Amino acid sequence: MLDFFFYLTMVLFLVVCVFLVLLVLIQKGRGGGLASAFGGAGGNTAFGSKTGDVLTWATSILFGVFLVLAVALNLLATQKHLNRLGPAAVAGATGSSLPQPPSTPEPGIPPDRDRADRGATTAPAETAVDAPAGTPSSTSGPTTQP
Repeated sequence: MLDFFFYLTMVLFLVVCVFLVLLVLIQKGRGGGLASAFGGAGGNTAFGSKTGDVLTWATSILFGVFLVLAVALNLLATQKHLNRLGPAAVAGATGSSLPQPPSTPEPGIPPDRDRADRGATTAPAETAVDAPAGTPSSTSGPTTQP
């Protein structure tokens, strides 16, 4: 049933878009509208002398329908997408299911360590290299000369 409403709204949205484009193109603007682009007279219109008010009113109504259909189509598309992902995604999207910490400790990690330390790695211990015999070491204390 959701698919039917989704596709019905999509078709209505496309029809409204086409009519809205045509209504805007028919109107006479500052430059004379579409009629003057094809050689029409500036004062004459295809639908009579008072069509400016009627076309402006119709454009406003059609724009309102366009906005309502755009919001409805967005909501239907979101619901359709969530239904396709499954019930786990719907629970995650609504925020009703919060991630729970694991009940058993992960293997290889002592239970007394907190979660922040799990990702931390320790640096290898530095080993001192003994200097060859007969050369002064830079890490040892002052040496005395005999």
